[in-house]
Amino acid sequence: MDPSGTKTLSIGVTGVRFHGDKVRGTNREPYMEACLAKYGSEQAWDDAAVHRLDRWGFNTLGAWSEPKLAALDLGAGRHLAYAPTLDLGAHFVSHKAGDRNAWLHGVFPDVFDPEFDSFVAADARRQIGDHAQDSQVLGWFTDNELRWGPDWRAKDEMLVAFLNLPAGTPGRDAAMALIRARHRDIASLNAAWGTRFADWTALERAEGTKVALSRRPVAGQNQETARAAGGEAFFADCDAFLAQLAERYFHSTDAAIRAAAPSQLRFGCRFAYPPGAPVVAAAAKYLDAISFNCYNIDPLPTIQRYAVFGKPMIIGEFSFRGLDSGLGNSKGGGPKVPTQADRANDFEYYVQRALSHPLFIGYHWFEHVDEPVEGRFDGEDCNYGVLNIRDEPYAVLAETMRRVNAEAMALHAAAH
Repeated sequence: MDPSGTKTLSIGVTGVRFHGDKVRGTNREPYMEACLAKYGSEQAWDDAAVHRLDRWGFNTLGAWSEPKLAALDLGAGRHLAYAPTLDLGAHFVSHKAGDRNAWLHGVFPDVFDPEFDSFVAADARRQIGDHAQDSQVLGWFTDNELRWGPDWRAKDEMLVAFLNLPAGTPGRDAAMALIRARHRDIASLNAAWGTRFADWTALERAEGTKVALSRRPVAGQNQETARAAGGEAFFADCDAFLAQLAERYFHSTDAAIRAAAPSQLRFGCRFAYPPGAPVVAAAAKYLDAISFNCYNIDPLPTIQRYAVFGKPMIIGEFSFRGLDSGLGNSKGGGPKVPTQADRANDFEYYVQRALSHPLFIGYHWFEHVDEPVEGRFDGEDCNYGVLNIRDEPYAVLAETMRRVNAEAMALHAAAH
């Protein structure tokens, strides 16, 4: 329901901001440069950008958008909603590790640390502040694409990752406690894990423990995982730890947002791929809706995996990259397609498939404008935008978005 009490879907675009991306290793902001030349001021761009999104049928400013844009009147008292990402877990990782990009490398916050609860509570209060009174807040994302298991950043299970934390770390102590509780002796552990520890002391002193068993990824970007043959006892240990990890993460971050913004929605951490079932079960226990990113051509199989937990679902990112854009598309997620017409056709198919599920409540396109041809901070140089770096819309894509977005409520209603 929107603030007026009308049933709605959240139809959004991420990264709506005047400054755009900086060119990697520089302070250059080519999108801002183009917009300043085109509009003369940031204020003029603000007004043009929100009205353009409104014409295209978007009603939400997705993650990493400028919140002030939601205050601009679209006429008759209408405004865009906005959905900020708080990065609570990522901020805790940075706080403890001194590396603001540690989460990008798959470092998960040590949610067993006694400081975690108070840190995320204070961080949520600081970031939410007066936004707790803003009716245009669609809801809050706690984080983006945390690593919940083997993925493109690291291949080890979270239990093994925490077991390999430094001695005395709360998360390592929690991993050790779970292992000892689930195995009567070291022989039982060795049989389950395929390891050769002489005794518990040898395990406690071990550095860089490796386990040969793995859940091999299936083909595809943001891939789901499949259990390898054998090793069931090891994977059962991993899932038991995942349950503890997820329970502590979602309990703490959800409590932090509820305390800071008691009347606003909580969407969780924008899963990059469907994690282990214990993780989604914990998320469903606390959240108003489960958020995830899905860069497949057809999102429905992924939606159905989350849907078994019975909660509303919102897609925080999806996109398609055109090979005719002049950009390298050399690094980044999502399918590459030949032309802008293909991007438009794939957008329509994707949205139609997503809207066929009754628990689906919104989709946010990644992203507003293309990345710089020279690459952004992490080297991505992709044709993700509805607009190119000169603030020119991809006409076929934008028109298809306008038409499909206008039909979205009817498509969703007709499907069920």
